[in-house]
Amino acid sequence: MTSQASTAAPINSSKNWVRWANLALMLYVLLLAVSMVGSGFKWAAGDEAKTLFEFASHPVAGLMIGIVATALIQSSSTVTSIIVGLVAGGLPVETAIPMVMGANIGTTVTNTLVSLGHARCKEEFRRAFTCATVHDFFNLIAVAIFLPLEMMFGLLDKISSWLVAPLMFDGSLSMKGLDFMGPITKPLVSGTKDMLSGLPGSWGGVALAVIGIALIFASITMMGKLMRSLMVGRAKDMLHSAIGRGPIHGIVSGTLVTILVQSSSTTTSLMVPLVGTNVLKVRDVYPFTLGANIGTCITALLAATAVTGPNAVFALQIALVHLVFNVMATLLIFGTPFLREIPLKCAEMLGDAAAKSKLAVVAYLGLVFIAIPSIVMLATQ
Repeated sequence: MTSQASTAAPINSSKNWVRWANLALMLYVLLLAVSMVGSGFKWAAGDEAKTLFEFASHPVAGLMIGIVATALIQSSSTVTSIIVGLVAGGLPVETAIPMVMGANIGTTVTNTLVSLGHARCKEEFRRAFTCATVHDFFNLIAVAIFLPLEMMFGLLDKISSWLVAPLMFDGSLSMKGLDFMGPITKPLVSGTKDMLSGLPGSWGGVALAVIGIALIFASITMMGKLMRSLMVGRAKDMLHSAIGRGPIHGIVSGTLVTILVQSSSTTTSLMVPLVGTNVLKVRDVYPFTLGANIGTCITALLAATAVTGPNAVFALQIALVHLVFNVMATLLIFGTPFLREIPLKCAEMLGDAAAKSKLAVVAYLGLVFIAIPSIVMLATQ
């Protein structure tokens, strides 16, 4: 037994080293992919970029695009990384802000799908569906508060502009001075551009952007799997020690665990079966899900470090918008007693309705993630 244990330890250790090495490689691929999306977009759009953005120029339309894209892809990290790449390619920050807000709402559909696993038991399903939708309602309320403020006063645009202002001047804090990723991503991006240069018209740029988006998908998926395998024991320990020890502890723990596993959907989905089986209460996991909202912002911030050129500072700005939005929403909604209770009450009401009839689930998903976005996008064209 002792010899088996002693040989197992080096094998596990070597497996972990391989996983860490693969994680570093996937991080590099993510940074490379974001750079490709930006370069491909600039190449494909050229001087016509502004006309391409007109479809999303209305803030509500941009919000709906963010919701639908994230609901389909099932990853806000992927969508926000793509948005960072688009801003690097010339998408105006003010157009991208509602898309980032929409990504926050779209990612919550994962929890709802996970809750369907408890559909056989009426009471379990009621608890699981309530847990799944409390995240939805929090993000819907956050958007209902901050999107009008953004449309009227440019609140997030101004705050993020202030945060990146030191980087817009020449000197030690310039983005050029912080460009440590450019030298290691540029050769591969340039090489890929050269290979695609034989394609007619702007198709080379389209192909480069598509390759970049595909690599973002692949790298974030792999990073999530690697982090979950590396942190499975530690993450579980953190989860058990985090829940029920107070809201601040829950928010901080949710943030840290989500940074570790690189996916807010994964973090919040872990809570659904625990609540469904009555191991935890919805009120206990509520702060933890808010921390997951904040922790998921790390991916876009990492992606922004890959951007070079005149739009680099704007790519960092949109990544900071995601972080500022989630932090401010948590402080305002969770910090205000009457606002704090609204997501819980709404989720409980919807959970009761879903337990009585599964049609309530279909109606809710269809309305929030399909019907309303489609109608709004058609109306604002």
